[in-house]
Amino acid sequence: MTDSTALGAVAPPSSAATAPAAPAAPAGEVAAAPPLPGFWQAFAYWLRLGFISFGGPAGQIAIMHAELVEKRRWISEQRFLHALNYCMVLPGPEAQQLATYLGWLMHRTRGGLAAGMLFVLPSLLILLGLCWVYMAFGQVPAVAGVLYGIKPAVTAIVVAAAHRIGSRTLRSTATRAIALLAFVAIFALALPFPLIVLTAGLLGLLGARLAPAQFAVGAAHGARVQALGSAAIDDHTPSPPHARFRWARFARVLALGLGLWLLSLALLVQWWGWDSTLAQMGWFFTKAALLTFGGAYAVLPYVYQGAVEHFQWLSPLQMVDALALGETTPGPLIMVVSIVGFIGGWSQALLGPDALLLAGALAATVATFFTFLPSFVFIFLGGPLIESTHGKLQFTAPLTGISAAVVGVIANLALFFAWHVLWPQGLGGRFEWPALAIGLLAGLALFRFRQGVIAVVLGAGLAGLAWQLLGRL
Repeated sequence: MTDSTALGAVAPPSSAATAPAAPAAPAGEVAAAPPLPGFWQAFAYWLRLGFISFGGPAGQIAIMHAELVEKRRWISEQRFLHALNYCMVLPGPEAQQLATYLGWLMHRTRGGLAAGMLFVLPSLLILLGLCWVYMAFGQVPAVAGVLYGIKPAVTAIVVAAAHRIGSRTLRSTATRAIALLAFVAIFALALPFPLIVLTAGLLGLLGARLAPAQFAVGAAHGARVQALGSAAIDDHTPSPPHARFRWARFARVLALGLGLWLLSLALLVQWWGWDSTLAQMGWFFTKAALLTFGGAYAVLPYVYQGAVEHFQWLSPLQMVDALALGETTPGPLIMVVSIVGFIGGWSQALLGPDALLLAGALAATVATFFTFLPSFVFIFLGGPLIESTHGKLQFTAPLTGISAAVVGVIANLALFFAWHVLWPQGLGGRFEWPALAIGLLAGLALFRFRQGVIAVVLGAGLAGLAWQLLGRL
Protein backbone atom coordinates (compact mmCIF):
# COMPACT_ATOMS: atom_id res chain seq x y z
CA MET A 1 0.00 0.00 0.00
CA THR A 2 1.17 3.49 -0.65
CA ASP A 3 -0.01 5.08 2.58
CA SER A 4 2.94 3.88 4.61
CA THR A 5 5.77 6.22 5.41
CA ALA A 6 9.32 5.60 6.51
CA LEU A 7 9.48 3.46 9.58
CA GLY A 8 11.30 6.16 11.42
CA ALA A 9 8.69 8.78 10.54
CA VAL A 10 6.34 7.82 13.34
CA ALA A 11 7.72 7.36 16.81
CA PRO A 12 6.42 4.31 18.65
CA PRO A 13 4.36 5.00 21.75
CA SER A 14 6.09 5.15 25.07
CA SER A 15 4.32 1.97 26.16
CA ALA A 16 6.75 0.07 23.95
CA ALA A 17 9.41 0.74 26.52
CA THR A 18 7.77 -1.67 28.91
CA ALA A 19 8.52 -4.65 26.69
CA PRO A 20 11.33 -6.97 27.79
CA ALA A 21 14.43 -6.23 25.76
CA ALA A 22 16.98 -8.76 24.54
CA PRO A 23 20.27 -8.64 26.47
CA ALA A 24 22.60 -5.89 25.30
CA ALA A 25 26.14 -6.68 24.27
CA PRO A 26 29.23 -4.85 25.57
CA ALA A 27 30.42 -1.96 23.45
CA GLY A 28 32.15 -3.13 20.28
CA GLU A 29 30.65 -6.62 20.39
CA VAL A 30 27.73 -8.02 18.45
CA ALA A 31 24.93 -9.15 20.74
CA ALA A 32 24.18 -12.85 20.65
CA ALA A 33 20.88 -13.88 19.12
CA PRO A 34 18.06 -14.26 21.62
CA PRO A 35 16.04 -17.49 21.56
CA LEU A 36 12.98 -17.65 19.33
CA PRO A 37 9.96 -16.81 21.52
CA GLY A 38 7.44 -19.46 22.38
CA PHE A 39 3.98 -19.33 20.88
CA TRP A 40 2.27 -18.02 24.01
CA GLN A 41 4.95 -15.39 24.56
CA ALA A 42 4.34 -14.14 21.04
CA PHE A 43 0.57 -14.46 21.56
CA ALA A 44 0.78 -12.08 24.54
CA TYR A 45 2.66 -9.56 22.39
CA TRP A 46 0.17 -9.74 19.50
CA LEU A 47 -2.72 -9.28 21.94
CA ARG A 48 -1.09 -6.20 23.43
CA LEU A 49 -0.33 -4.83 19.96
CA GLY A 50 -4.01 -5.07 19.06
CA PHE A 51 -4.85 -2.55 21.80
CA ILE A 52 -2.02 -0.05 21.14
CA SER A 53 -1.85 -0.06 17.32
CA PHE A 54 -2.83 3.57 16.81
CA GLY A 55 -1.34 5.88 14.22
CA GLY A 56 -2.41 4.22 10.98
CA PRO A 57 -0.15 1.88 9.01
CA ALA A 58 2.95 4.01 9.47
CA GLY A 59 2.55 4.11 13.24
CA GLN A 60 1.64 0.42 13.45
CA ILE A 61 4.67 -0.63 11.40
CA ALA A 62 6.87 1.64 13.51
CA ILE A 63 5.59 0.00 16.70
CA MET A 64 6.34 -3.49 15.36
CA HIS A 65 9.77 -2.43 14.14
CA ALA A 66 10.71 -0.89 17.49
CA GLU A 67 9.56 -3.95 19.42
CA LEU A 68 10.41 -6.90 17.18
CA VAL A 69 13.59 -5.62 15.49
CA GLU A 70 15.18 -3.18 17.92
CA LYS A 71 14.08 -4.23 21.39
CA ARG A 72 13.22 -7.93 21.36
CA ARG A 73 15.35 -8.84 18.29
CA TRP A 74 12.99 -11.60 17.25
CA ILE A 75 13.63 -10.78 13.58
CA SER A 76 16.41 -8.92 11.77
CA GLU A 77 16.08 -5.59 10.02
CA GLN A 78 16.43 -7.07 6.53
CA ARG A 79 14.00 -9.93 7.12
CA PHE A 80 11.48 -7.44 8.54
CA LEU A 81 11.79 -5.16 5.50
CA HIS A 82 11.69 -8.14 3.15
CA ALA A 83 8.33 -9.17 4.59
CA LEU A 84 7.10 -5.56 4.49
CA ASN A 85 8.02 -5.26 0.81
CA TYR A 86 5.74 -8.17 0.02
CA CYS A 87 2.87 -6.78 2.10
CA MET A 88 3.23 -3.38 0.40
CA VAL A 89 2.44 -4.98 -2.98
CA LEU A 90 -0.68 -6.79 -1.77
CA PRO A 91 -4.17 -5.34 -1.62
CA GLY A 92 -5.32 -4.98 1.95
CA PRO A 93 -3.98 -3.47 5.21
CA GLU A 94 -0.21 -3.95 5.07
CA ALA A 95 0.38 -3.57 8.82
CA GLN A 96 -2.06 -6.38 9.63
CA GLN A 97 -0.58 -8.49 6.83
CA LEU A 98 2.93 -7.85 8.17
CA ALA A 99 1.90 -9.03 11.64
CA THR A 100 0.33 -12.13 10.07
CA TYR A 101 3.50 -12.82 8.06
CA LEU A 102 5.81 -12.49 11.07
CA GLY A 103 3.55 -14.59 13.27
CA TRP A 104 3.43 -17.27 10.56
CA LEU A 105 7.20 -17.19 10.07
CA MET A 106 7.82 -17.75 13.78
CA HIS A 107 5.04 -20.19 14.66
CA ARG A 108 3.53 -21.65 11.51
CA THR A 109 -0.13 -21.21 10.58
CA ARG A 110 -1.40 -20.85 14.15
CA GLY A 111 1.11 -18.07 14.74
CA GLY A 112 -0.08 -16.22 11.64
CA LEU A 113 -3.72 -16.64 12.59
CA ALA A 114 -3.07 -15.43 16.13
CA ALA A 115 -1.09 -12.37 15.01
CA GLY A 116 -3.51 -11.38 12.26
CA MET A 117 -6.70 -11.95 14.24
CA LEU A 118 -5.45 -10.22 17.39
CA PHE A 119 -4.50 -7.23 15.25
CA VAL A 120 -8.19 -6.87 14.36
CA LEU A 121 -10.36 -8.30 17.16
CA PRO A 122 -9.67 -5.64 19.85
CA SER A 123 -10.56 -2.93 17.34
CA LEU A 124 -13.75 -4.77 16.35
CA LEU A 125 -14.89 -5.10 19.97
CA ILE A 126 -14.20 -1.43 20.69
CA LEU A 127 -15.99 -0.37 17.51
CA LEU A 128 -19.07 -2.43 18.37
CA GLY A 129 -19.39 -0.46 21.60
CA LEU A 130 -18.80 2.90 19.91
CA CYS A 131 -21.25 2.09 17.11
CA TRP A 132 -23.94 1.20 19.64
CA VAL A 133 -23.43 4.53 21.40
CA TYR A 134 -23.48 6.33 18.04
CA MET A 135 -26.68 4.70 16.78
CA ALA A 136 -28.53 4.74 20.11
CA PHE A 137 -27.44 8.14 21.45
CA GLY A 138 -26.07 9.98 18.39
CA GLN A 139 -28.81 12.61 18.63
CA VAL A 140 -28.01 13.46 22.25
CA PRO A 141 -26.74 17.09 22.19
CA ALA A 142 -23.35 16.32 23.77
CA VAL A 143 -22.67 13.43 21.39
CA ALA A 144 -23.91 15.44 18.42
CA GLY A 145 -21.61 18.31 19.39
CA VAL A 146 -18.54 16.05 19.52
CA LEU A 147 -19.42 14.58 16.12
CA TYR A 148 -19.94 18.08 14.72
CA GLY A 149 -16.34 18.91 15.54
CA ILE A 150 -14.89 15.60 14.41
CA LYS A 151 -16.39 15.73 10.90
CA PRO A 152 -14.36 18.72 9.60
CA ALA A 153 -11.26 17.24 11.25
CA VAL A 154 -11.79 14.05 9.25
CA THR A 155 -11.95 16.15 6.09
CA ALA A 156 -8.59 17.72 6.98
CA ILE A 157 -7.16 14.24 7.69
CA VAL A 158 -8.20 13.02 4.23
CA VAL A 159 -6.62 16.11 2.62
CA ALA A 160 -3.43 15.38 4.55
CA ALA A 161 -3.53 11.77 3.35
CA ALA A 162 -3.84 12.90 -0.28
CA HIS A 163 -0.89 15.28 0.18
CA ARG A 164 1.22 12.65 1.95
CA ILE A 165 0.64 9.97 -0.66
CA GLY A 166 0.91 12.39 -3.58
CA SER A 167 4.24 13.77 -2.40
CA ARG A 168 5.74 10.28 -2.65
CA THR A 169 3.84 8.98 -5.65
CA LEU A 170 3.47 11.83 -8.16
CA ARG A 171 7.12 12.17 -9.11
CA SER A 172 6.75 12.34 -12.88
CA THR A 173 4.54 14.00 -15.48
CA ALA A 174 2.88 10.69 -16.32
CA THR A 175 1.89 9.87 -12.74
CA ARG A 176 0.54 13.38 -12.19
CA ALA A 177 -1.53 13.03 -15.38
CA ILE A 178 -2.97 9.71 -14.20
CA ALA A 179 -3.90 11.26 -10.85
CA LEU A 180 -5.70 14.13 -12.61
CA LEU A 181 -7.53 11.74 -14.95
CA ALA A 182 -8.60 9.60 -11.99
CA PHE A 183 -10.01 12.66 -10.20
CA VAL A 184 -11.98 13.73 -13.28
CA ALA A 185 -13.19 10.17 -13.86
CA ILE A 186 -14.68 9.74 -10.41
CA PHE A 187 -15.77 13.34 -9.73
CA ALA A 188 -17.14 14.48 -13.09
CA LEU A 189 -17.93 11.18 -14.83
CA ALA A 190 -18.87 9.10 -11.73
CA LEU A 191 -17.01 6.10 -13.13
CA PRO A 192 -16.81 3.08 -10.80
CA PHE A 193 -13.67 2.71 -8.74
CA PRO A 194 -12.72 -0.76 -10.10
CA LEU A 195 -12.74 0.61 -13.66
CA ILE A 196 -10.45 3.48 -12.61
CA VAL A 197 -8.03 1.05 -10.93
CA LEU A 198 -7.98 -1.25 -13.97
CA THR A 199 -7.42 1.65 -16.38
CA ALA A 200 -4.63 3.09 -14.24
CA GLY A 201 -2.92 -0.30 -14.11
CA LEU A 202 -3.12 -0.66 -17.89
CA LEU A 203 -1.73 2.86 -18.35
CA GLY A 204 1.16 1.95 -16.08
CA LEU A 205 1.83 -1.24 -18.00
CA LEU A 206 1.77 0.65 -21.31
CA GLY A 207 3.85 3.51 -19.93
CA ALA A 208 6.55 1.14 -18.69
CA ARG A 209 7.19 0.14 -22.30
CA LEU A 210 6.90 3.58 -23.89
CA ALA A 211 8.45 5.75 -21.14
CA PRO A 212 9.96 3.54 -18.42
CA ALA A 213 11.66 6.44 -16.63
CA GLN A 214 8.24 7.99 -15.96
CA PHE A 215 7.14 4.93 -13.99
CA ALA A 216 10.33 4.17 -12.07
CA VAL A 217 8.69 5.21 -8.80
CA GLY A 218 9.33 2.92 -5.85
CA ALA A 219 7.92 2.85 -2.37
CA ALA A 220 10.23 4.57 0.06
CA HIS A 221 9.70 2.92 3.38
CA GLY A 222 13.14 1.77 4.46
CA ALA A 223 14.26 2.22 8.02
CA ARG A 224 17.61 3.47 9.11
CA VAL A 225 20.13 0.66 9.37
CA GLN A 226 21.35 0.07 12.89
CA ALA A 227 23.83 -2.30 14.45
CA LEU A 228 21.19 -4.14 16.42
CA GLY A 229 23.01 -7.40 16.97
CA SER A 230 21.92 -10.85 15.87
CA ALA A 231 18.25 -11.72 15.85
CA ALA A 232 16.38 -14.94 16.52
CA ILE A 233 15.51 -14.94 12.80
CA ASP A 234 18.55 -13.25 11.32
CA ASP A 235 19.45 -12.16 7.79
CA HIS A 236 20.99 -15.53 6.94
CA THR A 237 18.83 -17.77 9.12
CA PRO A 238 17.46 -20.53 6.86
CA SER A 239 13.72 -20.47 6.41
CA PRO A 240 12.04 -23.02 8.70
CA PRO A 241 10.58 -26.13 7.04
CA HIS A 242 7.01 -24.79 7.07
CA ALA A 243 8.15 -21.64 5.21
CA ARG A 244 9.65 -23.49 2.25
CA PHE A 245 7.69 -23.34 -0.96
CA ARG A 246 5.94 -26.51 -2.17
CA TRP A 247 3.34 -26.65 -4.90
CA ALA A 248 1.28 -29.19 -2.97
CA ARG A 249 1.04 -26.85 0.00
CA PHE A 250 0.23 -23.92 -2.30
CA ALA A 251 -2.67 -25.86 -3.79
CA ARG A 252 -4.00 -26.87 -0.36
CA VAL A 253 -3.92 -23.32 0.99
CA LEU A 254 -5.60 -21.96 -2.14
CA ALA A 255 -8.32 -24.62 -1.99
CA LEU A 256 -8.88 -24.03 1.73
CA GLY A 257 -9.06 -20.25 1.33
CA LEU A 258 -11.47 -20.37 -1.60
CA GLY A 259 -13.49 -23.11 0.08
CA LEU A 260 -13.86 -21.12 3.30
CA TRP A 261 -14.96 -18.06 1.35
CA LEU A 262 -17.45 -20.02 -0.76
CA LEU A 263 -18.86 -21.87 2.24
CA SER A 264 -19.34 -18.67 4.26
CA LEU A 265 -21.03 -16.87 1.39
CA ALA A 266 -23.17 -19.92 0.60
CA LEU A 267 -24.40 -20.09 4.19
CA LEU A 268 -25.45 -16.43 4.07
CA VAL A 269 -27.28 -17.04 0.80
CA GLN A 270 -28.97 -20.17 2.13
CA TRP A 271 -30.17 -18.54 5.35
CA TRP A 272 -31.16 -15.12 4.02
CA GLY A 273 -31.08 -15.28 0.20
CA TRP A 274 -28.73 -13.75 -2.37
CA ASP A 275 -30.49 -10.40 -2.36
CA SER A 276 -30.33 -10.10 1.42
CA THR A 277 -28.24 -7.40 3.07
CA LEU A 278 -25.82 -9.86 4.69
CA ALA A 279 -25.15 -11.83 1.49
CA GLN A 280 -24.65 -8.62 -0.47
CA MET A 281 -22.29 -7.36 2.25
CA GLY A 282 -20.24 -10.55 1.98
CA TRP A 283 -19.88 -10.17 -1.77
CA PHE A 284 -19.37 -6.40 -1.69
CA PHE A 285 -16.67 -6.39 1.00
CA THR A 286 -14.83 -9.24 -0.71
CA LYS A 287 -14.51 -7.03 -3.78
CA ALA A 288 -13.51 -4.07 -1.59
CA ALA A 289 -10.75 -6.16 0.03
CA LEU A 290 -9.29 -7.07 -3.36
CA LEU A 291 -9.28 -3.42 -4.45
CA THR A 292 -7.50 -1.93 -1.43
CA PHE A 293 -4.40 -0.84 -3.34
CA GLY A 294 -3.18 2.37 -1.78
CA GLY A 295 -4.57 1.74 1.68
CA ALA A 296 -7.93 2.34 3.28
CA TYR A 297 -8.31 5.89 1.97
CA ALA A 298 -8.08 4.61 -1.58
CA VAL A 299 -10.91 2.10 -1.22
CA LEU A 300 -13.23 4.43 0.70
CA PRO A 301 -14.65 5.98 -2.50
CA TYR A 302 -15.58 2.48 -3.67
CA VAL A 303 -17.18 1.74 -0.30
CA TYR A 304 -19.04 5.05 -0.54
CA GLN A 305 -20.30 4.29 -4.04
CA GLY A 306 -21.59 0.90 -2.99
CA ALA A 307 -22.70 1.35 0.62
CA VAL A 308 -24.13 4.88 0.35
CA GLU A 309 -25.25 5.36 -3.25
CA HIS A 310 -26.11 1.85 -4.42
CA PHE A 311 -27.22 -0.16 -1.38
CA GLN A 312 -28.08 2.85 0.81
CA TRP A 313 -26.95 1.08 3.97
CA LEU A 314 -26.01 4.47 5.45
CA SER A 315 -26.24 8.17 4.63
CA PRO A 316 -23.39 10.39 3.38
CA LEU A 317 -23.05 12.05 6.80
CA GLN A 318 -23.03 8.65 8.51
CA MET A 319 -20.15 7.70 6.20
CA VAL A 320 -18.20 10.70 7.47
CA ASP A 321 -19.03 9.68 11.04
CA ALA A 322 -17.87 6.12 10.30
CA LEU A 323 -14.46 7.37 9.22
CA ALA A 324 -14.28 9.58 12.32
CA LEU A 325 -14.94 6.59 14.57
CA GLY A 326 -12.39 4.52 12.65
CA GLU A 327 -9.72 7.18 13.15
CA THR A 328 -10.10 7.12 16.93
CA THR A 329 -9.66 3.39 17.53
CA PRO A 330 -6.66 1.03 17.32
CA GLY A 331 -6.27 -1.33 14.40
CA PRO A 332 -6.26 -0.85 10.62
CA LEU A 333 -8.22 2.10 9.26
CA ILE A 334 -9.96 -0.33 6.88
CA MET A 335 -11.93 -1.33 10.00
CA VAL A 336 -14.23 1.48 8.88
CA VAL A 337 -15.97 -1.27 6.89
CA SER A 338 -17.04 -2.81 10.20
CA ILE A 339 -18.73 0.47 11.12
CA VAL A 340 -20.42 0.60 7.72
CA GLY A 341 -21.64 -2.95 8.29
CA PHE A 342 -22.92 -2.15 11.79
CA ILE A 343 -24.83 0.94 10.67
CA GLY A 344 -26.23 -0.96 7.70
CA GLY A 345 -27.37 -3.91 9.83
CA TRP A 346 -28.93 -1.60 12.43
CA SER A 347 -30.61 0.68 9.85
CA GLN A 348 -32.02 -2.25 7.90
CA ALA A 349 -33.29 -3.89 11.13
CA LEU A 350 -32.11 -7.24 9.79
CA LEU A 351 -33.35 -9.21 12.81
CA GLY A 352 -36.39 -7.10 13.60
CA PRO A 353 -36.90 -3.85 15.52
CA ASP A 354 -36.18 -5.48 18.89
CA ALA A 355 -32.72 -6.79 17.96
CA LEU A 356 -30.99 -3.79 16.42
CA LEU A 357 -27.77 -4.22 18.38
CA LEU A 358 -27.51 -7.89 17.45
CA ALA A 359 -28.23 -7.08 13.80
CA GLY A 360 -25.53 -4.41 13.77
CA ALA A 361 -22.98 -6.69 15.44
CA LEU A 362 -23.77 -9.52 13.01
CA ALA A 363 -23.42 -7.26 9.96
CA ALA A 364 -20.18 -5.76 11.32
CA THR A 365 -18.77 -9.26 11.82
CA VAL A 366 -19.72 -10.26 8.26
CA ALA A 367 -18.07 -7.13 6.84
CA THR A 368 -14.91 -7.72 8.89
CA PHE A 369 -14.65 -11.42 7.99
CA PHE A 370 -14.96 -10.94 4.24
CA THR A 371 -12.63 -7.92 4.26
CA PHE A 372 -9.76 -9.67 6.06
CA LEU A 373 -10.05 -13.24 4.77
CA PRO A 374 -8.16 -12.42 1.53
CA SER A 375 -5.26 -10.96 3.54
CA PHE A 376 -4.74 -14.24 5.41
CA VAL A 377 -4.92 -16.21 2.17
CA PHE A 378 -2.39 -13.93 0.46
CA ILE A 379 0.10 -14.33 3.31
CA PHE A 380 -0.22 -18.09 3.68
CA LEU A 381 -0.11 -18.53 -0.10
CA GLY A 382 2.75 -16.20 -0.92
CA GLY A 383 4.84 -16.36 2.26
CA PRO A 384 6.81 -19.49 1.30
CA LEU A 385 7.42 -18.11 -2.18
CA ILE A 386 8.75 -14.85 -0.72
CA GLU A 387 10.91 -16.73 1.75
CA SER A 388 12.50 -18.63 -1.14
CA THR A 389 14.38 -15.48 -2.15
CA HIS A 390 15.62 -12.65 0.02
CA GLY A 391 15.89 -10.19 -2.87
CA LYS A 392 14.01 -6.94 -2.42
CA LEU A 393 10.64 -6.87 -4.20
CA GLN A 394 9.87 -3.85 -6.41
CA PHE A 395 6.57 -2.28 -7.33
CA THR A 396 5.55 -3.11 -10.87
CA ALA A 397 4.61 -0.43 -13.37
CA PRO A 398 0.87 -1.23 -13.17
CA LEU A 399 0.96 -0.71 -9.40
CA THR A 400 2.75 2.59 -9.93
CA GLY A 401 -0.13 3.66 -12.19
CA ILE A 402 -2.66 2.52 -9.59
CA SER A 403 -0.81 4.39 -6.85
CA ALA A 404 -0.99 7.58 -8.91
CA ALA A 405 -4.72 7.13 -9.51
CA VAL A 406 -5.21 6.67 -5.78
CA VAL A 407 -4.15 10.28 -5.21
CA GLY A 408 -6.86 11.59 -7.51
CA VAL A 409 -9.43 9.30 -5.93
CA ILE A 410 -8.54 10.47 -2.40
CA ALA A 411 -8.71 14.12 -3.51
CA ASN A 412 -12.25 13.46 -4.68
CA LEU A 413 -13.04 11.86 -1.32
CA ALA A 414 -11.80 14.98 0.50
CA LEU A 415 -13.99 17.15 -1.70
CA PHE A 416 -16.99 14.89 -1.00
CA PHE A 417 -16.46 15.11 2.75
CA ALA A 418 -15.99 18.90 2.68
CA TRP A 419 -19.18 19.31 0.65
CA HIS A 420 -21.34 17.38 3.11
CA VAL A 421 -19.71 18.88 6.22
CA LEU A 422 -19.89 22.53 5.14
CA TRP A 423 -23.27 22.31 3.38
CA PRO A 424 -25.10 19.51 5.25
CA GLN A 425 -28.46 20.55 3.71
CA GLY A 426 -27.02 20.99 0.22
CA LEU A 427 -25.52 23.99 -1.56
CA GLY A 428 -28.74 25.93 -1.14
CA GLY A 429 -28.68 25.44 2.62
CA ARG A 430 -26.80 27.14 5.44
CA PHE A 431 -23.01 27.27 5.30
CA GLU A 432 -21.37 25.92 8.47
CA TRP A 433 -18.75 28.54 9.36
CA PRO A 434 -17.84 26.89 12.70
CA ALA A 435 -17.14 23.63 10.87
CA LEU A 436 -14.89 25.49 8.43
CA ALA A 437 -12.97 27.06 11.33
CA ILE A 438 -12.50 23.70 13.06
CA GLY A 439 -11.40 22.12 9.78
CA LEU A 440 -8.84 24.85 9.11
CA LEU A 441 -7.45 24.53 12.64
CA ALA A 442 -7.24 20.75 12.21
CA GLY A 443 -5.39 21.21 8.92
CA LEU A 444 -2.98 23.64 10.59
CA ALA A 445 -2.32 21.13 13.37
CA LEU A 446 -1.66 18.35 10.84
CA PHE A 447 0.43 20.24 8.29
CA ARG A 448 2.19 22.92 10.34
CA PHE A 449 2.58 21.38 13.77
CA ARG A 450 2.72 17.68 12.73
CA GLN A 451 0.20 16.62 15.33
CA GLY A 452 -1.04 13.04 15.36
CA VAL A 453 -4.46 12.01 14.12
CA ILE A 454 -5.75 11.03 17.57
CA ALA A 455 -4.82 14.40 19.09
CA VAL A 456 -6.42 16.27 16.20
CA VAL A 457 -9.65 14.26 16.35
CA LEU A 458 -9.95 14.61 20.12
CA GLY A 459 -9.24 18.34 19.97
CA ALA A 460 -11.81 18.83 17.20
CA GLY A 461 -14.37 16.83 19.16
CA LEU A 462 -13.88 19.06 22.19
CA ALA A 463 -14.19 22.16 19.99
CA GLY A 464 -17.45 20.83 18.57
CA LEU A 465 -18.76 20.12 22.06
CA ALA A 466 -17.81 23.63 23.19
CA TRP A 467 -19.65 25.14 20.22
CA GLN A 468 -22.70 23.01 21.01
CA LEU A 469 -22.71 24.21 24.64
CA LEU A 470 -22.26 27.87 23.63
CA GLY A 471 -25.19 27.58 21.25
CA ARG A 472 -27.42 26.35 24.07
CA LEU A 473 -26.60 29.24 26.41
